[in-house]
Amino acid sequence: MQIILNNTSMIPIYEQLVNQLQNQIITGKLKEMDPLPSVRALSGTLKISALTVKKAYDKLEEDGFVVTVHGKGTYVAPTNRALAMEARRRSVEEDFSKALDKARAVGMSRQEIREILEILLEE
Repeated sequence: MQIILNNTSMIPIYEQLVNQLQNQIITGKLKEMDPLPSVRALSGTLKISALTVKKAYDKLEEDGFVVTVHGKGTYVAPTNRALAMEARRRSVEEDFSKALDKARAVGMSRQEIREILEILLEE
């Protein structure tokens, strides 16, 4: 499991951790019932606070990506294809939303935005 955190990013560390772990679960790099490192072990490896790792694990559990068995550890949750597809879709929608905000901020019209999208879809 490879995690790369950017301390200079505007994205909080726990969100970076959540996003990377979600991506590894969705893409199958982390498989159903694979154990995640303990909070203490991962915080030591990444040189971040254990509270940050705990917050990320809690968010992953809340979103249904992992399950925690007290006294045993945190594991990748049984695969839920619908959940994985929804997470991918939500991620793409967020990226599109950011791109639209940027396009609007520079004064692009709806037609110009559509033209760019059409060009990109043809590639």
